[in-house]
Amino acid sequence: MHRFANPNRFLRLTARILPWCALATAAAFIAGLYLALGVSPPDYQQGESVRIMYVHVPAAWMALSVYSFMAAASAVALIWKHPLADFAAKAAAPIGAGFTLIALVTGALWGQPSWGTWWVWDARLTSVLVLFFLYLGYIALVNAFDDPIRGAKAGAVLALVGFVNIPIIKFSVDWWNTLHQPASITRIGAPAIHSSMLTPLVLMALAFAGYFVCVLILRVRNEIAGRKIRALRLVQAQG
Repeated sequence: MHRFANPNRFLRLTARILPWCALATAAAFIAGLYLALGVSPPDYQQGESVRIMYVHVPAAWMALSVYSFMAAASAVALIWKHPLADFAAKAAAPIGAGFTLIALVTGALWGQPSWGTWWVWDARLTSVLVLFFLYLGYIALVNAFDDPIRGAKAGAVLALVGFVNIPIIKFSVDWWNTLHQPASITRIGAPAIHSSMLTPLVLMALAFAGYFVCVLILRVRNEIAGRKIRALRLVQAQG
């Protein structure tokens, strides 16, 4: 990994990757939306409201995945002092917060016709709300210090401590009796969903993941540029 610790090498590599990643993401979004809205049938119980699934489920998956990525990057930064790991964690946080907010809002929109209520304080919904606050807390903490290194270390500790919430979210529907349905895609054995719904769902999940990678690359590149500008200003001030 230290091969890519050099910011200039990272910039060269991502300059080649970014256009292809953006193209693949756009293709997955177009194909996924076409299948989700025009081909996938309505659910026999939920009707057309089931189409919210194609946004809600990928957003929820990404909310957990991005925080897991942040925790891994934070561990790398604390243990191995990887120069770009802090940048990656900081850049990922607002994206993950956005995914979590989308999951919460679309979950409420989906829950109202399905459950008859916008919100219930069950284990899954409450733990996802806690995840959203963890994202916001991380963003606030890393920006609360004048010294970016101190802010990054404090944020890394919070990211690692908050990671305990990820398995709680994942297994909450198995550990407690909740309104939220159990896993139907990632369960052991065949997914409990027809291929006409599974295909657009997987495409939308790939599109969301590709979007994360593209925006993450752009944000890390911007962070590198910002650090270079600050370093140049410091040199000029000292000179």
